[in-house]
Amino acid sequence: MEDLEVGPGCVIPAAELTERASRAGGPGGQHVNKTASRVSLRWNVRRTEAVDETRRLWLLERLAARLTRDGDLIVHAQGDRSQYRNRILARERLAELVAEALRLPRQRRPTRPTRGSRERRLVSKRKRSDVKKGRRPQDPHSD
Repeated sequence: MEDLEVGPGCVIPAAELTERASRAGGPGGQHVNKTASRVSLRWNVRRTEAVDETRRLWLLERLAARLTRDGDLIVHAQGDRSQYRNRILARERLAELVAEALRLPRQRRPTRPTRGSRERRLVSKRKRSDVKKGRRPQDPHSD
């Protein structure tokens, strides 16, 4: 197995990846019952040397729902009848997951409401106020 390139400046060494083949479920007749075409790819995020400490903590936080107790990220691929193609699919999925988790969210640039939006807001508040005033019981002595 070779190293997995996730993105610019991030390569997961092959030594950190564990690959296992097992029998895939679902339809497929005799072929699926005797071949181990499903591929499970495992990578330990907690102990990886592929990323620096800051990125590791970021990955642990962003992928928390997908990690095992030990910090393993597991990806399965069983869409194809060929173990080789499932291996490629699993590697692609793992790289995609890690790349997405490493992507930093865009910084929000604070903006001010426009004059028109402020006016529209105030007009709608006045309308709502009038509606509620109309629901109040009328005082017979007000005239």
